[in-house]
Amino acid sequence: MTQAIRAGERPIQVEVEAGKTYFWCSCGRSTRQPFCDGAHKDTGFTPLKYIAEESGTVFFCACKQTNAAPRCDGSHNG
Repeated sequence: MTQAIRAGERPIQVEVEAGKTYFWCSCGRSTRQPFCDGAHKDTGFTPLKYIAEESGTVFFCACKQTNAAPRCDGSHNG
């Protein structure tokens, strides 16, 4: 499998809507960060489905090193 690309050094703040489905980019290649645009084709990566339980602010991981995908867990600091 190809290694994920760091799409950024800080989490990406997104206002989500309760019940809405989002597809988080796990490969780092999407031009629509933090969401998938299909750029993972032939990389072995697949987007991660995220359904917002409530409306509000979510900090999505951009470094792609999080252990709490798709949310940022501070791994970009390590």
